[in-house]
Amino acid sequence: MNNAYKFCTLCARRCGVDRTHGVGFCGMPEDAYISRAALHMWEEPIISGARGSGTVFFSGCSLKCCFCQNREISRGRVGKPVTSDELAQIMLKLESDGAHNVNFVTPTHYIPTVREAIITAKSLGLSIPIVYNTSSYDTPDALKTLEGLVDIYLPDFKYFTSKTAEQLSSARDYPDAARSAIAEMVRQTGSAVLGDDGLLTRGTVVRILLLPGHVAEAKLVLKYLYDTYGDSIYISLMNQYTPPSDMPPPLNRTVTHEEYRQLTDYALKLGVKNAFVQEWGTASESFIPDFNLVGLK
Repeated sequence: MNNAYKFCTLCARRCGVDRTHGVGFCGMPEDAYISRAALHMWEEPIISGARGSGTVFFSGCSLKCCFCQNREISRGRVGKPVTSDELAQIMLKLESDGAHNVNFVTPTHYIPTVREAIITAKSLGLSIPIVYNTSSYDTPDALKTLEGLVDIYLPDFKYFTSKTAEQLSSARDYPDAARSAIAEMVRQTGSAVLGDDGLLTRGTVVRILLLPGHVAEAKLVLKYLYDTYGDSIYISLMNQYTPPSDMPPPLNRTVTHEEYRQLTDYALKLGVKNAFVQEWGTASESFIPDFNLVGLK
């Protein structure tokens, strides 16, 4: 379908696999597999709004964190293949359902297909913002192909040290990759812009998922982001880590009140203004959607 899939370097793994005849490190071929396409109320308030974000969950993942809470789809066990034209129709349906935006979740390994779908959907009248929701294990070169098409970037910044990135995602280069990717995202979107309804129309929101026992590292990520971008971006401090059943200590438990308080207090100390915090009780599987091909049948 696209030459980018023949020697795939779309993500920072740069595995070079010919995905037209096999699967890459992401576990997926060139066909775009989707596990869910529906309104989602649990993103940041400036993205979900009152009606929800139109999330499209892609199967497969190039990072594969050991603690992944979406293993069912990140390991490629659930999903239905769609063409770029079919994806464009899904986007239009989400808009007609009332979505404030179209939110592509883990789209890195399908960037060429996503790009074609956005162009087609816009030509057919799509008028809501496009959100690119990612682990940040992206390459600047691949992201540049989306310039002018993505309105909002919603990246994670998972690890600050190579040691932690290697231990939890077998990706020692993740910190450098994330810094480069987020820099490209902010270059494209500029400072965050809110519409009259208070929803984000353009900009970057970086998520920090606090892991149990990793407060110091989360603080380093937070300081880097604020020192680099100030309040031109939004930073989302998340306490929703839900441990899979097979995790060793300390990843076998949820984050404590004290751990999260230390992180939020540090944000106040730094002077962060554009930030989101979560209420307690978000570490629950009830916040993980069902990946049952909703919106695809």
